[in-house]
Amino acid sequence: MPRATGRPQRVGCTTVEDRIGQSVRSAPEREPRADGVRQPAGPLLLDRAFGQEDITVLRHEVTSRLVPLPLSADRRHGYILAVNEVITNVVLHAGGNGRLVLRVEDGSVWCVVTDSGPGIPGGYLDDPQAPEAFEVGGRGLWLAHQLCDDVTTATGPIGTSIGLRISLDGTPDSR
Repeated sequence: MPRATGRPQRVGCTTVEDRIGQSVRSAPEREPRADGVRQPAGPLLLDRAFGQEDITVLRHEVTSRLVPLPLSADRRHGYILAVNEVITNVVLHAGGNGRLVLRVEDGSVWCVVTDSGPGIPGGYLDDPQAPEAFEVGGRGLWLAHQLCDDVTTATGPIGTSIGLRISLDGTPDSR
């Protein structure tokens, strides 16, 4: 039987509200200007390490950061789906842990997801194709390419970094 500590003990699952904000860092600062004033590096929306148990919470965190931004609902939902696919790939194929950084920069939202897995095999990088109708898996990167304005990938034997960009409404995209 657990020892009484005088405060309520919680057992079981945590709620999204309990988890949001954990491991979130504030925006880093740039080097000081000539006058010694430090300037923020940019509008950092979220910087969070994640693992398997964090996928749902992280999706909710990304959603809450995107809602106030000028994105149509369809584009916002598509972007959230792309982010979810990439973080799920990290958990399933790259050792289970990663880091997500979400920021607004130059009229776009950028989400960069990094991991320390074994890298993405070349066949998945060259012009991702839609998998066959009954094929299990293989849709994550393909979906990201369909739903984002830009997808960048840097991968190798010590990890992968995937950048997902979507232009804010009223900002021309580079597709």
